Amino acid sequence: MTLDATSLQVVKATDRRLKRAERSKLASFGLHAALITASVIAVFPVFWVLVTSFKPDAKAVETTPKLFNESSLDNYGRILDGEKGDFLSWFGNSVLIALLTTVIAVFLSATTGYAASRFRFPGKRSLMWMFLVVQMFPFAVLIVPLYNILLTLGLQGLSIGLVLVYCTTAVPFCTYMLKGYFDTIPSDIDEAGRVDGLSPFGVFWRLVMPLAKPGLAVTSFYAFLTAWGEVAFASAFLSAADESKTLAVGLQVFVQQNRTEWGHLAAASILVAIPAVIVFYLVQRFLVTGLSSGAVKG
Repeated sequence: MTLDATSLQVVKATDRRLKRAERSKLASFGLHAALITASVIAVFPVFWVLVTSFKPDAKAVETTPKLFNESSLDNYGRILDGEKGDFLSWFGNSVLIALLTTVIAVFLSATTGYAASRFRFPGKRSLMWMFLVVQMFPFAVLIVPLYNILLTLGLQGLSIGLVLVYCTTAVPFCTYMLKGYFDTIPSDIDEAGRVDGLSPFGVFWRLVMPLAKPGLAVTSFYAFLTAWGEVAFASAFLSAADESKTLAVGLQVFVQQNRTEWGHLAAASILVAIPAVIVFYLVQRFLVTGLSSGAVKG
């Protein structure tokens, strides 16, 4: 009787394990199917833009499109040769503005975030709240006051003025991000540096900054993207001259009043995306660590 009861319990336990395994397989299949579907939905528009970039404008909007119908590199050649806008000047302007924005914004954010993490001063909590509140304002609301400020300073139409505008949007988020990351670095490192005779800035620059590479990578990537693909501020604050435009603004030359040059627009979009992909590749190994560590403490 005891053996029968024990055997029955073993059978029931085995059945439960089999049912759980079956449910786990179904759940795993459903999860993978959902991820594959989401990946296809996310990647397909980019793939279609890439395919369109190799087609003539007339073939790019066919009612029954063919994947590689009359594909060629003509669109890329005309763009790079300057036949369709001054692409190389736009590229140079975008690189300069994006790099300046990244360097200035990350430096200001790092110093401010370190001060907020390590020191106590009046208004510290209000400052951090203000950084969050600033992120809630849409870009359209800020265009008029920022335009008036740049006009007063004599920076309207200049690249440095646009860099400062981008810094006003990048610095608040980057500061909050880096402050959270600096909180995860033990303050004993600072004390050890001061014992060795380093100044507060020396401790920050020589000890803390090398340890904060993941957080700096995340904020650098964010600051770069803020300046690289932005359109509204660049259209409002730069000169209307063709040689002063950035890439994102220059793409508008392919959208005319009566027609759109889809092939050239797609080719230019692919060229614009390449530097962002390169920057992402350079900092990708730091992104997960930086985002997770910066989110631990606020």
